[in-house]
Amino acid sequence: MTKKLFVSAISKFLLGVVLVGLLLFLPAGTVRWPGGWLLMAILFLPMFAAGIFMMVKNPALLQSRLKAKEEQRTQQAVVKLSGLMFLCGFILAGLDFRHGWFPLPDWVRYFAAVLFLAAYLLYAEVLRENTWLSRTIEVQEGQQVVDRGLYGIVRHPMYAVTLVLFLSMPLVLGSLIAMGAFLAYPFLITARIRNEEQVLEKELAGYAEYQKKVRWRLIPYLW
Repeated sequence: MTKKLFVSAISKFLLGVVLVGLLLFLPAGTVRWPGGWLLMAILFLPMFAAGIFMMVKNPALLQSRLKAKEEQRTQQAVVKLSGLMFLCGFILAGLDFRHGWFPLPDWVRYFAAVLFLAAYLLYAEVLRENTWLSRTIEVQEGQQVVDRGLYGIVRHPMYAVTLVLFLSMPLVLGSLIAMGAFLAYPFLITARIRNEEQVLEKELAGYAEYQKKVRWRLIPYLW
């Protein structure tokens, strides 16, 4: 662990907390929004714990997770559109709470929160299985194909988990309208996966054989 990595990780974490908080509570017109605080808690508390764990046990993995600059044009577009999705989704959820357009029952929010946390645990398992995971599309020095565990079921378990994470967010916030924005994510992640696999086929030894071994990309028996 280095001081520079620590400062970078904490800075990005705090920036995320402030940014999401503003996007949620400013449109809501109040901080008295249980759904908003519920999402903040289940999103950032596990993230903080995971960051501390990686900082102590695997700083290299944390460093790769902090890297966000994409080199591929397709991936740059996906990142920008994903940011727009979150922007619209959080603002719509805040406005939905403020005006009471289509409120969802409390049990939906709590069920979605449990689903979100379960997906977070699977995300941690993906990180444990594949220490080469990066936020950007790249092949690292010494990287090998991982075909065990969740990677023996689908080729992109991390994206499968984020699908559950992101689609449960508007439900945690109790906003049916915000779900409309987040439904863009399956299409965005599909474009990301197609481009990523083109890169891996060319640059990662053994990946073509892995594709034949594990047929499904994201959801077993569907795609």
